[in-house]
Amino acid sequence: MTTTEATARTTGATENRTVFLLAHTGRRAAIRSAELVVQGLLRSGLGVRVLEAEAADLPLPGTVETVPDATPEVLDGCELLIVLGGDGTLLRGAEFARASGVPMLGVNLGRVGFLAEAERDDLDKVVDRVVTRAYEVEERMTLDVVVHSNGDVVHRDWALNEAAVQKVSPERILEVVLEVDGRPVTGFGCDGIVCATPTGSTAYAFSAGGPVVWPEVEALLMVPISAHALFAKPLVTSPTSTLAVEVQQHTPHGVLWCDGRRTVELPSGARVEVRRGAVPVRLARLHHASFTDRLVAKFALPVSGWRGAPH
Repeated sequence: MTTTEATARTTGATENRTVFLLAHTGRRAAIRSAELVVQGLLRSGLGVRVLEAEAADLPLPGTVETVPDATPEVLDGCELLIVLGGDGTLLRGAEFARASGVPMLGVNLGRVGFLAEAERDDLDKVVDRVVTRAYEVEERMTLDVVVHSNGDVVHRDWALNEAAVQKVSPERILEVVLEVDGRPVTGFGCDGIVCATPTGSTAYAFSAGGPVVWPEVEALLMVPISAHALFAKPLVTSPTSTLAVEVQQHTPHGVLWCDGRRTVELPSGARVEVRRGAVPVRLARLHHASFTDRLVAKFALPVSGWRGAPH
């Protein structure tokens, strides 16, 4: 799943280099962080581009380029997308990154921020690494999602973290049948089903009781939410598998959420198919720290008393 590009360190001219900045301008910390990043990039000779809607909330100099529309084309000519915010803002940035192919460098201003590569205290380092191109780029698996109803394709979507089929009415459970590679596995009533990537294994799937999967592992996950069944364990399948969730005819309609950002109603009898995405999301990386260390840091796991392997 992961491909690493060689780190390019340059000390020459920085003409015609442009970085796109996306920030959660509803947070005071994001506004201040954006101001510091923009100032550092401009001092080093890089161009900065932002959305007009966000520029109105940011104290930016007149040399910053603004664009009106939030479309993938706004990143044309940009070498990097810097995103400042929490998990929701980072997932918003992932939409831009996937559609444009531009790598995303996330700076966490929220709580957990598994997609982020830096914290708010690292802004000077972020600017320096961007200016000198001292970062690497890796690809993260995505999901392609297709919704069928009465034999017709009624919706297509994608996800970086997860595609979640969920109930709508709190007083009624959702009856589903799970399928892997064209064969039924089991059926039960539940609050929903999360189909996730390894990247998403630390997000909604984790909260639903799914396993943590290291990002370099190529796999698809299927995790039930509050299932009323004796066999309702999380499943980890091949990355080439096709996962399907069928909403039973006699059950109330459900809803599909992709990364918690895009949603569509699922009528009774709907079928949701999930496959490995054809287009990955490219993430810029500043550190070579292991995922184990990231896991311990993000979840504040207790590791006191560890002595390490004997020499």
